[in-house]
Amino acid sequence: MSQSRRMSLIDAVTNVTLGYALAVATQSVALPWFGLQASLGGNPALGGVFTGISLLRSYALRRQFEAAQRR
Repeated sequence: MSQSRRMSLIDAVTNVTLGYALAVATQSVALPWFGLQASLGGNPALGGVFTGISLLRSYALRRQFEAAQRR
């Protein structure tokens, strides 16, 4: 079964969007444990940076595995 590029992107975006919400919530709790503080605006921004990286990584890996499966 193959997945189109569009569906790969939709899958990755959905996965990362849910991951973003979890990351922001986790950062709110975990950063203070390490003596780090992020402002109410900084925490979502930091989550956004990591979310963008995660989205690119997830999409690229999915396409690599799809290409390997076709060979």
